[in-house]
Amino acid sequence: MLRKGRRYHTPWPVYVYFDAMSLKFSLLLCVLLIGCSHKEPTEIVKSNATTKPTSAPVAANVDRSLFDGKTLTNWQTAEFGAHGEPYVKDGSIILPVGDPMSGVTWTGAPIPKMNYEVTYDCQRLDGSDFFGTLTFPVNNSFASLVIGGWGGGVCGISSLDGDDAARNSTTTYKNFENKHWYSIRLRVTPNRLEAWLENEQIVNIDTSGKIISTRSEVDLNKPFGFASYQSTAAIRNIKIHPVDGPASPKPDF
Repeated sequence: MLRKGRRYHTPWPVYVYFDAMSLKFSLLLCVLLIGCSHKEPTEIVKSNATTKPTSAPVAANVDRSLFDGKTLTNWQTAEFGAHGEPYVKDGSIILPVGDPMSGVTWTGAPIPKMNYEVTYDCQRLDGSDFFGTLTFPVNNSFASLVIGGWGGGVCGISSLDGDDAARNSTTTYKNFENKHWYSIRLRVTPNRLEAWLENEQIVNIDTSGKIISTRSEVDLNKPFGFASYQSTAAIRNIKIHPVDGPASPKPDF
């Protein structure tokens, strides 16, 4: 007499029929078949939760932009007190009028201390005093390139031997129109500071033996930052690149 067999399922589309009297044997075989089909679980790679974005130092010979035109990434408000809160608009950093100052300070990868050149554009949207003043490193010290200070027209370096931009040999006077862009270029090399306004050189000073410093008002802009004084300013196209020496002959005076 034929007995009705039992059917057991495996991971494959294979069916094995055994006589009901061989139940123990059939169960053992199924266990073996299932064991053969077992695979090691797929490894899931997860990001390290402790990994954070960093601002690693950029190689000294690499050109770089310091402003993306969209955000204040790597810039922080200079807490001058009664300052306007900086923001980004139309591809520019806006420094609202402060009482008396507003500004931003760089917090990203370190700025070189020597043999570099900075270029940027600035404009005074309203007000009548400096609007594109840059504080920057000079070896182990700092200085400021003043644009449109002391009532709106003074340019120069603050400070040399304790004298600010209105009282040393870098003092120049320029007429500035509000809501007009001005291109600025600053070059820092051993024993020399150079600066250009709209491709006109306004600073070419031999700093040998001079004490280089800043006015205390811009201490919060160190090591690198921009400030405006009783004016609303716009800054854009901030770039820095390495240089290997001065761009112009040594001054005769």
